[in-house]
Amino acid sequence: MEKVRMLSTLGLMGAMRTLSCAFEAETGIHVDADFAPTLALLKRLRDGEAADLVILTREGLDEVIAEGRVLADGAADLARSYVGIAVRAGQPQPDIGSEAALRKSLLAARSVAYSRLGASGVYFAQLIVRMGIAAEINARASIVEQGFTAQRLVSGEADLAVQQISELKQVEGIEVVGPIPHELQTPAVFSAGRMANAKHAEAADRLLRYLASPDVVPVLRQSGLEP
Repeated sequence: MEKVRMLSTLGLMGAMRTLSCAFEAETGIHVDADFAPTLALLKRLRDGEAADLVILTREGLDEVIAEGRVLADGAADLARSYVGIAVRAGQPQPDIGSEAALRKSLLAARSVAYSRLGASGVYFAQLIVRMGIAAEINARASIVEQGFTAQRLVSGEADLAVQQISELKQVEGIEVVGPIPHELQTPAVFSAGRMANAKHAEAADRLLRYLASPDVVPVLRQSGLEP
């Protein structure tokens, strides 16, 4: 079976599981996918790791296009993603509807889990500085190197988990409270492009066209992304 190797940011992991199966059924091309935070993927690409297609944050993709690793031609924005907050299933849901309510809920939490490398973690670290509560939150934060922050809810290590909504939704046994108020965040845009040295260029182009098509919109929505 023909294969295409894809490196993708964690934010699209849920959607890509469904979409890869649909793409394979339609084309007979198997998607060999590996998921990690954008910053980790950028390092791997710069260290020379081979791939046919990459999905990164728009900023990350622009960097590798500028470096000549990814072709500008055909690169496509796939979805927007907002950072949200989750609790363990069955726990009371805190009020995060305004900046003041969010601040109060964060300070009331025993521990807040967020990621060190993911776009959501970088954003959240800046947000708590801006809100003037960084010292209090970080004194008892549960920092996840890479992977899903909501796993710290299931294990009981944290009361609140912060990550892209599409990433929170990957974990069983939790409930997404909602997005951090939209006026406090700039949504991440996830974008795809073909590697300049792709071994399976034709298959990568087909996958890229498929991911940028209207067919995938319902799956993106269901996984917590906005096409």
